Amino acid sequence: MINNEDGHLPLENLRVIELGTLLAGPFSGRLLADFGAEVIKVEPPGKADPMRKWGKEVNGTGLWWPIQSRNKKSVTINLREKEGQDVLKDLIKEADVLIENFRPGTMEKWNLSYEELSEINPRLIMVRTSGFGQTGPYKQRAGFGSVGEAMGGLRHITGYTDRAPTRIGISIGDTLAAMFATIGCLVAVNERTISGKGQVVDTALYESVFSVMESLVPDYLLADFVRERMGNILPGVAPSNIYLTEDETYIVIGANADGVFRRLCQAMGQEELADDPDYATHEARGKNMKMLDLLIEEWTKTLSAKEALSILEEKGVPSGLIYSAKDIVEDPHYKEREMIVSVDHPDLGDFPMPGIVPKLSRTPGKIKHPGSTAMGEHNETIYRELLNYSDEQVKKLKSNGII
Repeated sequence: MINNEDGHLPLENLRVIELGTLLAGPFSGRLLADFGAEVIKVEPPGKADPMRKWGKEVNGTGLWWPIQSRNKKSVTINLREKEGQDVLKDLIKEADVLIENFRPGTMEKWNLSYEELSEINPRLIMVRTSGFGQTGPYKQRAGFGSVGEAMGGLRHITGYTDRAPTRIGISIGDTLAAMFATIGCLVAVNERTISGKGQVVDTALYESVFSVMESLVPDYLLADFVRERMGNILPGVAPSNIYLTEDETYIVIGANADGVFRRLCQAMGQEELADDPDYATHEARGKNMKMLDLLIEEWTKTLSAKEALSILEEKGVPSGLIYSAKDIVEDPHYKEREMIVSVDHPDLGDFPMPGIVPKLSRTPGKIKHPGSTAMGEHNETIYRELLNYSDEQVKKLKSNGII
């Protein structure tokens, strides 16, 4: 059990206003909220974030939303109207960070540019996530995570050589952008302790994907090599693949380092392979990976997945099953590390969701609640208590369709 010795959360001194919908911006908000930031999510009145309905539904509740909105407060503001813009500016006076993931120019169109908002609050950090960034010839293009994955280089190398490019099974472009945006936010928060000033954090989806593409560009420019789709292998890196076992289960084995490969050979009972010129070095294994993979699978097919993994574990060879949701739920290591956390949901009862990453030893993050079930759930709290709006002001904003 992870304990919080001091009783406080590491980001509880930050107040974050979250605009935007779907994934990239709100995922940043979730990461900050996990570690204690007060995140106030803004939705337009009567027009919910589409993610409220994403994923499978149980009793009319989308199962993605409680994960994405956990620990956040919910208010409504119509930012297309001046009254709504004024409400947001009042919130900005009390905020540290503003997160938005609209198309560039949208905030400016609403009179909510960083220049205008920083006049109200010079310490404001504005975290902006978009398809192609706030500058450049593509800045006005609409850009979802799928486009970022394509133009960042990921889709081109994902899949098999004899088939069209494929996607990874999650919204990896959006989540990568959210993680980079969150890093940028925390960097800016730290810098603010030095300068006392806020700044803009500009994160592009395609750049976030491209940033993790390893040596893709120097491979091309310096070695005249264009990385292509290669299924489950990495060019020149072996053995690192999936292998079928006797009980028709695939397991992953990664033994491309010299010392680890020697241990794999011992596990297979073929110690001589470690000194064979065709496999003794990293370069040799890369050139002969097809034959090497055949030799390894000849061995794994003589054993059940459990038996093979037991031998590999004993010899210190990185290996594992390819987990489904069922495997994850039943795994004792997930349980011990608190990576599946049950949170009380007002409509669904115990709601299982991913735990917090990373683990902090002294002030770990915490999931306090599964977010708002209704839009504007915290309107009264935020507008009356934080902004000190009178009953008459709140009533007028409601009647005018602003909140």
